[in-house]
Amino acid sequence: MKKLFVAATVLALTACTAPSEPQLTIAPTPVIATQATAHGKALSLESRDLRTAQFIAVVDSGRQNVQPLHATQNLRITLEDALSRQLRSQGYVITQDSQGTLRLDILEAMINVKHSMMSHELNSKLQLQLVVESTAGKFVKRYSGKSERTGTMSASMGDMEEAMNSLITAVLKDIHADPELNNYMQENL
Repeated sequence: MKKLFVAATVLALTACTAPSEPQLTIAPTPVIATQATAHGKALSLESRDLRTAQFIAVVDSGRQNVQPLHATQNLRITLEDALSRQLRSQGYVITQDSQGTLRLDILEAMINVKHSMMSHELNSKLQLQLVVESTAGKFVKRYSGKSERTGTMSASMGDMEEAMNSLITAVLKDIHADPELNNYMQENL
């Protein structure tokens, strides 16, 4: 009888904590370099989520029916992992025992969706800030992107996921190709 009571209690608590709202899967594609340029330079990687709201999308269906949507995984961890894979492919060694630090700050990541029964409009915004600190000094730069999409019928979860994943991937490409950032890291780490 005790085992049945414990099992019922665990099941009830699990049901209370399971999210009932739909969630978006954010999985950007980092740039994987074909040739390493950093040649084993070490840096530690940190990240902070500085957004005021932790949801990633707002769906406005009209008549004051607004629904926030969250990501299935923590966005900060998702972006840090993507940037880490990108840096490792460039030849950087990510370690805690380093003189240099690269910090990723998430300033904005939002999809605004307005839809009616016949059409939808997706407006995505992303703003990231990279801060490189070493004994030689500090480098700060912001990277941002916007995208707009329209379509027929209501926006699907897939439409929203594709919009944000494409935007994050585009910003990661900008970071990878930024000569100012790459030169600073090569000279100062």
